[in-house]
Amino acid sequence: MKRSTFPFLGFGVGLRRPHYAHILERRPPMDWFEVISENFMVTGGRPLEVLAAVRDRHPLVLHGVSLSIGTTDPLNRKYLADLRALAKRFEPAWISDHLCWTGVAGRNLHDLLPLPHTAEVVRHVSRRIREVQDFLERPILLENVSSYLTFRDSTMSEWEFLRAVTEEADCGILLDINNIFVNAFNHRFSAEEYLDAIPVERVVQFHLAGHSDHGTHLLDTHDHPVREEVWTLYERAVRRFGAVSTLIEWDDNIPEFSVLAETAQHARRICEATVRAGMTGDGASAQRPAESAVSAHHRA
Repeated sequence: MKRSTFPFLGFGVGLRRPHYAHILERRPPMDWFEVISENFMVTGGRPLEVLAAVRDRHPLVLHGVSLSIGTTDPLNRKYLADLRALAKRFEPAWISDHLCWTGVAGRNLHDLLPLPHTAEVVRHVSRRIREVQDFLERPILLENVSSYLTFRDSTMSEWEFLRAVTEEADCGILLDINNIFVNAFNHRFSAEEYLDAIPVERVVQFHLAGHSDHGTHLLDTHDHPVREEVWTLYERAVRRFGAVSTLIEWDDNIPEFSVLAETAQHARRICEATVRAGMTGDGASAQRPAESAVSAHHRA
C-alpha cells in the first residue's frame, strides 16, 4: 500500500449531529467530512438521509471505533458486513479505525484500549488487519490511540509497534498528532522522535484535536481547542510527511460550526506555508507539491 493510491482531500471536520441543520441549510464550504461509521450502520432514518445529502456534495471518510482489531475474540463478521454495505453505498475515500482493542468475550467496553508492544501482538493484529482488508476489498487505515498506562511486557516503543504492524499488514496510517503529544507527555518520550520514525509512504491522514490538562497527565477529550504545542507538532509533521489530508475532531463541548471551519482553515494555512517553505529551501522538503494543499471542496 502506498499513500499515492489515496486521494488528497484537503482539510475537513467531523460530521456531528449538532451541525446537521447548519450544514444542510447553509452548505458551508468544506473540503470533506469524516463520520463515525457505527452511527450510520443502520437500516434507515434521519442519519442516513443526512449522510446521503452531505455525500452528494463532499467526499466522505468512514472512521470506526468498534473494529477492536487487537482483541482475541474472533472478528465480528456481522459488523464487517454492515461496514462493507455502508462503504458500498457511500463510497468513502477510505475506511479507518484504531490500533487497539475495545472489548473481549463479546462485550464492548466502549473505550480504545492500548495493546502490549510485542512481536506476538504484531503478528496477531497484522493477521486480523489482512483479514479485514480482504473482507472489505480495500485497504484500511489504523490510528494511533492515546493511552494512560504501558505494559511491562512491551519490547518496543509505540512508534516501532505502529510501524511494524502497518508494514506487516500492508495498511495505511491515520496519524493522530494530538495523541502523539498526549502520550509523549504521559509516558515521557519524545514526540519528535515518534514522528521521525513513522514511514512517510503509509501516512494517509492526520487528526488534530484538543485535550484536557490534569497537571500530572493529559486526557484526549476532544473538547478543547487544539493546543499551541500540538499545532507546532503538526507543522513538524507537515515538514516530514508533506500535505496530508487533515481532519479536526471535536466531540464534546462542541462549538458553533464556524469555530471548526476556522480551525480547519488554520490547519490549511500552516500546511500551505510549511510546504511552500520546504519547496523554496527554507525548511525540510515536503512530500507533496504546494498546489496539493488547496481547497478540495469542489471535488466529488
